[in-house]
Parts: sequence; C-alpha cells; structure tokens
Amino acid sequence: MNHARVAADIDLHIALTRDGYAFVEHTHMRKLLDAVGSLDDWPAFAASWNDLALDTYLADFGRYRRRRHAVFRIDRSGAIARETHQPHYQSREYNALQGGIERWFEPLDDSIVSGASLQTILRLSLATFSPLAPDVESWHTEVHQFRIEARPNEPGQPTPEGVHRDGVDYVLVLLVDRINIASGTTTIHDAATRKLLGSFTLTRPFDAALVDDARVFHGVTPVEAIDPSKPAYRDVLVVTFKRR
Repeated sequence: MNHARVAADIDLHIALTRDGYAFVEHTHMRKLLDAVGSLDDWPAFAASWNDLALDTYLADFGRYRRRRHAVFRIDRSGAIARETHQPHYQSREYNALQGGIERWFEPLDDSIVSGASLQTILRLSLATFSPLAPDVESWHTEVHQFRIEARPNEPGQPTPEGVHRDGVDYVLVLLVDRINIASGTTTIHDAATRKLLGSFTLTRPFDAALVDDARVFHGVTPVEAIDPSKPAYRDVLVVTFKRR
C-alpha cells in the first residue's frame, strides 16, 4: 500500500477546512490509524511514557512535566526520515514563558521511532494535513512525548504558557493514557478575537485533537489528582507539521 496516497477522511478534512480544528473520538481515530498501518507495538509504545525525562526548562520551575522529542523530514511522497537530534525552539511570539531559547530534550528511543505505532501515526498525519496544503512538498515534523503529572495540592499544567499557538502549520494531539486525573479540557479559540470556539476533553486512548495552528489558538486546563495518594498523570503524543 502507498500510505502517502491514502485519502484523507472526508469529515475530518471538512471540519479542519471549515473550523480550523477537529476532535476525533477514539473509536474513529483507531479506524483511521488501522487504515494506514499497524499498531502492533502499541503496548510497548504506551509503556515508553514511563521512561520520559524531566522537563527542566519550565519557567515556573515546576516539576510536573516529562518529555522526549524527535525531528523528522516527511515528504509528500510518504518518505519519513528521522533527522539528527536537535533542540526544540519557539520564539517568544509563540511561547512567552519558555520561548527564545534552544531547549534540548532527551530523544525518543530508537525502538519507538522505528516501531509500527509511531510510523502509522505519522502516515495518518501526512494523509490528513497534506491535502490542506497541496503546495507543500516536504514537512519539518516534530514529535513530542509528554507526561503531565498532578501531585497532591499541585495541579499539572499541560500548557503552562496558557492559550497559545505553536508556531507551526498543523498539530495533532493524541491521548495515550490518563490515570487518576480530573479536567485537562482542551479549549479552541479564534486567532483574532480569542473567542472560545469549542472545548472537549480527551478521555480515552486514541482520542485526538487536530488543529490548524495558523487559524486558531489552543490550550488545556490544569489536571488534578482524583485520589492524591495515587499516581496521577496525562500522557499525550504531540505531532507538529511545519512547511519547509
């Protein structure tokens, strides 16, 4: 199968074109992923969130976020190539708290990069975003593993920078797991007025949010532990596509 030529889901394409964002419920997202590849290594993929490194760049000096990072070149043809490990950079225009510096995060494990699940997610992202930008031949793609932890009397901040844009073209946020937490609601806002356009909560593995980053802002409310005596966290995969 030529995965680069898998047709975009029509309803998803319409929603992104019309609204600038879409929420995809887990059962539908799983069908979309299954249509372009395998998820055979999903248990190992999800378990890799237990081995993320602490994010030491948080401006509020919080210790609630763990992450890993990788960069890819993805061509319209479907070719996916991991690039040399490099820093994640955002200008202060897009990230007033942590922008303006090179942030070096621990890399994604090689087995995760080459595994079926991530490759399938990247193929679906390409099939979804390329039709929205038919002039783009090659994408600068960044992949982030995030774990946001909620501790007793200390909520976790999925987006400490608040409602924001990422400074890319398109964003996929895929829920991998959420354990013992409340809230974590995604909000979508008009880019010009900041008016609330919609909100939803990723609650089941494979629930996903897709965003046209040039058209809308997004944020996520803090997560709180339901039972403070037990581990509480939100695991997501974030994939960003930016034209080269």
